[in-house]
Amino acid sequence: MASDWPILQMRGICKRFGSTVALEGVDFEVRRGEVHALIGENGAGKSTLMKVLSGAVAPDAGELVLDGLPYRPSDPSVGRQLGIAMIYQELTLAPHLSVEDNIALGLEQHPLGLLQRRRLRPRVCEVLSILHHPDISPTRRVGDLRVGSQQLVEVARALFTQAKIIVMDEPTSSLSQRDTEALFEVIGRLKESGVAVVYISHFLEEIKRVADRFTVLRDGRAVGSGKVAATSIAEIVELMVGRKLTEMFPRTPHTVGESILLLNELWGKSLPCGVSLHLRRGEILGVAGLVGAGRTEMLRAVYGLDPVRRGEVRVATLSGPERRARHPSHRLAQGMGLLSENRKEEGLATRLSIAANMTLANLRDFAWFGWLNLRREREAARRWIQRMEIRAREAAQPVSDLSGGNQQKVALGRLLQQDLDVLLLDEPTRGIDVGSKVQIYRLIGELAAQGKAILFVSSYLPELMGICDTLAVMHRGRLSETRPVSEWSEQAIMAWATTASDSKVAE
Repeated sequence: MASDWPILQMRGICKRFGSTVALEGVDFEVRRGEVHALIGENGAGKSTLMKVLSGAVAPDAGELVLDGLPYRPSDPSVGRQLGIAMIYQELTLAPHLSVEDNIALGLEQHPLGLLQRRRLRPRVCEVLSILHHPDISPTRRVGDLRVGSQQLVEVARALFTQAKIIVMDEPTSSLSQRDTEALFEVIGRLKESGVAVVYISHFLEEIKRVADRFTVLRDGRAVGSGKVAATSIAEIVELMVGRKLTEMFPRTPHTVGESILLLNELWGKSLPCGVSLHLRRGEILGVAGLVGAGRTEMLRAVYGLDPVRRGEVRVATLSGPERRARHPSHRLAQGMGLLSENRKEEGLATRLSIAANMTLANLRDFAWFGWLNLRREREAARRWIQRMEIRAREAAQPVSDLSGGNQQKVALGRLLQQDLDVLLLDEPTRGIDVGSKVQIYRLIGELAAQGKAILFVSSYLPELMGICDTLAVMHRGRLSETRPVSEWSEQAIMAWATTASDSKVAE
């Protein structure tokens, strides 16, 4: 149960990285048995503040008090020993090991070099029982679990260390609705047992549901805090961006033209299953569905990344009639681009600079007799950095230095730099803060006004309903009929996503 006394106090925390001020005099406190939401735009300082808490980063100034005692961890292992557990957005599990091996990793008992699993298993089973998920067996290989179950293994690892405070960074960004509900139930049980949870998320609807209090960071400063129940989403957004957002889903007038992309009974290796659709110039066509329904597999098959068993994909280019192709390079030549949902492994070369990532797909445009014109490359990148409002020191900065949301902007900027006709966008706003989402929605509308055709996959129904012209829903690899957004409701979308119901969905 929540206490009035803070278990953690962070006072006047400051941190600079060279000339960049990451944190400037931040105060933050968490009470025992509460969920405290840490909110802010990408680059606001949330990750840096939590790295200070975990011991991964040493503050330049300020003090920390944990459970009434001065707290100054020299590294993350010290933080973990003192009860601080971090669950990052990118899962830190060893997929080839078992559940119990992952939970006890680094804490094993091994006298004389012999691993003694029997002595650890009762404690492992104890923490797994708290999760109320009998499908998560101690001996099961983590790589065989669904993403939602893997997320709960991370929670079990935190409980195994007897954590006093668990930091959850975007914990539901890759979870289905069912797995999200399961996680919320676990968070409720953690509160009852007196564990404090720092909850970081861009989904403000989730924060309203799961959190007790909130703190908003903006430009490295704490600009507001309070009780979640007494504060509206609009007020929280205003604190985040420093201004009022008059439109959450801005719409740019655009005209839908002739068909440019045709899928006819498209079958992939396992998914999709007989998908047919027409995408027209100037159209934003949304694709909804649950995680694992086959939406990503459909885009990969269309782009030539995954094999097609049968069916066809036809593209009409601006320069000529419809052409057929089965390889990503051919699709790119036809004017089609894909934004992968997996930016870490497929969307970006994180060790390269922002400029290199922005121009990687069309290097020939920046070369002269085989020599790369670095000045032109950096100038092009600077234009997109400014237009996308990417928080970076310079175009030569490595992408790995950026926050996850700003990395996503770089991936999207690379796609837009190529001036393509057909854009396949797979979860383009995942990990993006509210202000940046509005900016991307506006950009997508401008692209449609230019005659670009956009196939937009998202798990966030409000944005699909807010910016798309038409919408279809996928269920186990099969796609519903495409209808105008006005003929769908969120309830009807979820009904089709869960049952593939053919009943009338218009209300």
